[in-house]
Amino acid sequence: MKPLDEPLDVLVVAPHPDDAEISVGGIILRSLDLGMRVGVVELTNGEPTPRGTIERRQRETDAATEVLGLTWRGQLNLPNRSVENDLASRRALAGIFRLTRPNIILAPYWDDAHPDHVAASALCDAARFWSKLSRSDIPGEPFHPPRIYYFWSIHLRIHPKPAFVVDTSPFIEQKMKSVECYQSQLEGRSPEFPTLLDDIKDRSRYWGWTIGAAFGEPLASREELRVTDMRDIG
Repeated sequence: MKPLDEPLDVLVVAPHPDDAEISVGGIILRSLDLGMRVGVVELTNGEPTPRGTIERRQRETDAATEVLGLTWRGQLNLPNRSVENDLASRRALAGIFRLTRPNIILAPYWDDAHPDHVAASALCDAARFWSKLSRSDIPGEPFHPPRIYYFWSIHLRIHPKPAFVVDTSPFIEQKMKSVECYQSQLEGRSPEFPTLLDDIKDRSRYWGWTIGAAFGEPLASREELRVTDMRDIG
């Protein structure tokens, strides 16, 4: 893959197709609405799953990409269910960071029930460091993404304290439309309330409540956040 003509403002690293839409679909949409360049890279194609195929998952991903209006989307084709923070994977993801040169990386939270998500979080941290290395065989020019924040998914029912919550109220319906593109992951589930879609939307409602908004999405940070204007806090 060739470097982009313009760097991305935000790059979401998703272990599987649909993780980006579920966890930060609203943040993606708000960022795009502000004129930012936003991309997603999936580490795997998500297969096998009970009702999915590689071809079907790709069609669903293409549909969700159109709903979101992403600037760029790519996939590393690492093995689903077997993501590891190994040297080959680290090199591959560092190459994506050099290709897209994002100002902000959104990575999976480091604590999760799904081993792929846990490994993906560590992989993002390591690849971010590797991306800046000179005198390496990693494709592209050395680049260190300035900021990395972490989103959490749906596998572990924990309540981490976020560094901040983004108001995504105007974009909740479009976010849910993007999630609904992944019908292979929704079929066969109980139609009784609360459905998986109810759970996803209600979590956005909860996080919106925490900041006095209708809907929101949380992000964690290991590093301190800089504020130059107190009016930016609200």
